[in-house]
Amino acid sequence: MRHPAGVIMVLMLAAITFRQWSAAETTSPDPAAAVMDILGGGDTAGYARALAPRPFSFPADYGPHDDFRQEWWYYTGNLDTAEGRHFGYELTFFRFALAPHEAERDSAWATRQIYLAHFALTDVHANRYLNEERIDRAALGLAGAQSSPYKVWLETWSAQSGSSQGLPMHLHAATSRMAIDLDLNSLKPVVLQGDKGLSQKGGEPGDASYYYSLTRLSTRGTVRVDGKSYPVSGLSWMDREWSTSALERGQAGWDWFALQLSDKRELMFYRLRRKDGSMDPHSRGTLVEADGGTQPLPSQAVSVVATEYWQSPHSGVRYPVAWKLNVPSLGISLDITPYIRDQEFNHRLRYWEGAVRVAGRDDDHSVKGNGYVELVGYAE
Repeated sequence: MRHPAGVIMVLMLAAITFRQWSAAETTSPDPAAAVMDILGGGDTAGYARALAPRPFSFPADYGPHDDFRQEWWYYTGNLDTAEGRHFGYELTFFRFALAPHEAERDSAWATRQIYLAHFALTDVHANRYLNEERIDRAALGLAGAQSSPYKVWLETWSAQSGSSQGLPMHLHAATSRMAIDLDLNSLKPVVLQGDKGLSQKGGEPGDASYYYSLTRLSTRGTVRVDGKSYPVSGLSWMDREWSTSALERGQAGWDWFALQLSDKRELMFYRLRRKDGSMDPHSRGTLVEADGGTQPLPSQAVSVVATEYWQSPHSGVRYPVAWKLNVPSLGISLDITPYIRDQEFNHRLRYWEGAVRVAGRDDDHSVKGNGYVELVGYAE
């Protein structure tokens, strides 16, 4: 869902935005309020709403949708060196509108759009998780997005393509401790999530997002850690989502699973959690076949049970970190475990976003694989 895919986290975006843009604000906003205020409605007047299925067009829909209040571009992947050193990465860009229309102002700094980016690297060999955050306004070229040629950026971090079709894509992000330079090309067609790309998250009209995925992106490039570069290859996953309001009152967060299996299938499922801990009936997912065909997974078709928990030494928040995911009607039974437990993104708001292993059975044969899991709302 992110974000929900994901992702994540437009909710963070709003909290950060108002914190940095208000000189009088000295404390972070309440996380629960941030989640529900941003994804749960609020003042939606003047913004476009996700009300019905729409036609998708590429590369135009790789680019921004400024008439909606928020959107995100979400990349995750599992990569290996030739020697078997494993890395997971996340690079996510969020756009958040402060107002539905641009006001007339003379300043070159003026804008109604704020961009946020999250960059994280899981270095399994070193048993460490590195993560950084940046935020800036869409002014003076500091941050922005475009569809032709496709590019989304925040300062020097970017996802872009030199092709008029939007593929292949190149990811670049660097900090003093870590960096990625990766080339991504899709091995499958775009997957439209939900009802032809309309992903309904709540019971009211407009409690939805437009949501598509590229679920199997061949990936090659380099990862740099502490000044040393490693040639890597593997698979990535891209999620795109935009909306004005998505969640409804009574929903507390979500668990999102994006799994790439050894039989060349992918499984995405987001489990929306209600405040009483139960699974919301709007939870759903998709099974992507090896040939790119899809099967919808409604909430009643999937069982997700946490089997292990981990308490963060940084925040004290307790997260599930291992699961059994079953789709009985399809004979799928999977055990999901993290490469390392400490993959908590710990900045203005907290969530767990981590690289995971997958092992289990698909009918009469064994499967394995990699993936990413996102856990939002546990810090509340």
